[in-house]
Amino acid sequence: MIQLQFNPFPLLETSRLQLRELNESDQYDMYVLRSDAQVLTYQDRKQAQSVDEAAAFIGKIQEGISNNDWIMWAIAKKENDRLIGTVCLWNISEEEACADIGFELLPSEQRAGLMHEAVTAVIDYGFQAMELRSIVAFTHTENAASIRLLEKQLFKKDVRFPCEPHEVAYLLEANR
Repeated sequence: MIQLQFNPFPLLETSRLQLRELNESDQYDMYVLRSDAQVLTYQDRKQAQSVDEAAAFIGKIQEGISNNDWIMWAIAKKENDRLIGTVCLWNISEEEACADIGFELLPSEQRAGLMHEAVTAVIDYGFQAMELRSIVAFTHTENAASIRLLEKQLFKKDVRFPCEPHEVAYLLEANR
């Protein structure tokens, strides 16, 4: 069984990115991300309608982090610290030492390898700092970019996980 502790917040860094805690100054950028039609193409959630809604979402995420329920990082380029996406570990099972991973990135920042960097850092954190035994990803069957990213990270398709008809589950185990 693992023990979760996200205080102090774990800052992660890659060659081009900082993965940091969400804060109030991210409200507008979070609204842009969560209201972008292209970002929402393969997600089962409603489009954000306002900056206030994005601010409420950030508050919900911060509360969950302080309760050690989940962790979400703002993805920001080192040169300007503006939120361009998010990556999270959630649905964490302390008994099974397993978590789901989720990620999203502004379309203008896609296809540059940035999400690969962010996901690599979060996987390393999950396996090393959190001592997870496995990480699961659920993605839309038509989301070729996410599937490619997961397969590059050595996730394997896994039919043991219950999915919606349009979803596929991928599993990555610590002893990869």
